Amino acid sequence: MNLETLEREFASLAAQNLSLNLTRGKPSSAQVALSDALDGILQGDFICADGMDARNYGGLRGVPECRELGSYLTDYPAELVFAGGNSSLQLMYLVLETIVHYGLAGTQSLRGKSCKAICPVPGYDRHFAATEHLGVEMVCVDLHDDGPDMDQVEDLVLNDPTTSIMWCVPKHSNPTGCTYSEAVVERIAKLPSLRGESQENPFFVLWDNAYAAHDFGDEPVQLASIHDHAKASGTLDRVVAFASTSKITHAGAGVAFVASGERVLNELEARLSVMIIGFDKVNQLRHARFLPNRTSLEGHMRKHAAIVRPLFEATESGLQERLGNTGLATWTQPTGGYFVSLDVPTGLAKNVVALAESAGLQLTAAGATYPYGEDPDDANIRIAPTFASVEEVEAAMSIVGLSVQLAAARREVST
Repeated sequence: MNLETLEREFASLAAQNLSLNLTRGKPSSAQVALSDALDGILQGDFICADGMDARNYGGLRGVPECRELGSYLTDYPAELVFAGGNSSLQLMYLVLETIVHYGLAGTQSLRGKSCKAICPVPGYDRHFAATEHLGVEMVCVDLHDDGPDMDQVEDLVLNDPTTSIMWCVPKHSNPTGCTYSEAVVERIAKLPSLRGESQENPFFVLWDNAYAAHDFGDEPVQLASIHDHAKASGTLDRVVAFASTSKITHAGAGVAFVASGERVLNELEARLSVMIIGFDKVNQLRHARFLPNRTSLEGHMRKHAAIVRPLFEATESGLQERLGNTGLATWTQPTGGYFVSLDVPTGLAKNVVALAESAGLQLTAAGATYPYGEDPDDANIRIAPTFASVEEVEAAMSIVGLSVQLAAARREVST
């Protein structure tokens, strides 16, 4: 298709005055409605399994049966799971700040020292924002279909003692949708041991299992247990895992979890004890009653899958129709999670996002999937289809595809 034809088609599309938004990975109203039974589920029974009254103070580590729910999501024993408030990002920030400003599990504070975080890319912009806010330099490593490039990672850990942290989204990763292989999980669990017993230059793995149960198919994708591998490697106190129900129940009123070795949990509890007497245990108990076992969790997530699967199918078919066999783009075909990662020709991502916006489609800013918002190739675009209808996704993919074609055609003519 020549440039003149593309320009006419794009002008016609823009004239429709569409207003579409695929910027954030939010669950739809239909998804959050799946958990409306949370309201009233306690029916006046607020007593937890250990006899604690959920309405009262105390119980900073959380309701026991809710910690069991956290165990399903983190793959850690319940006794090593801390149930918090509604935000796993808040717990991640707490852990990151503790490592950097105070030291964690016997390590020295990194305050005032050169400190770097390893960031597999493309990755999660909120991880990057928290890391930058705390003054930690970010170093990129490539993310493959089976996880981070571990040769790059191990080289940094062994040869640069200022690398102190690594971010991971190990299952249905944001935004590529990849799930780490067992070989990669095992190598990641061993990373802190490459530093020996160093307290001055420690290394921590931050394991954000945000999409632990978010599979599209009836057979969940299996992720190897970071707990089991860390325990075998003697690194439990250097690996900290996170999960939440934010995209399982009510996104703004879920329960977040942090899991690690006992020493880490003790120190986090000590820090939290000066900030809060207890999280919302009534909400924790509601969740435990609503999702009392793995079977109920899996059944609930199949209902989510039935809602989101058609949206990803519409994304795939729309991209294939517009960009398949053109050589202008590649994209991921995730088996779960909330995103599709689209790569366009080098130097065109920002242009494509701007064109899409001019046609009525808001996309995540180009570069957001890289630290500091700087994609060195200006090629990656994150697509988040869950908060739209199938019809809206179909319209959005027409805009995306045409924007890629038009941007490429304009550049070809100009050169």
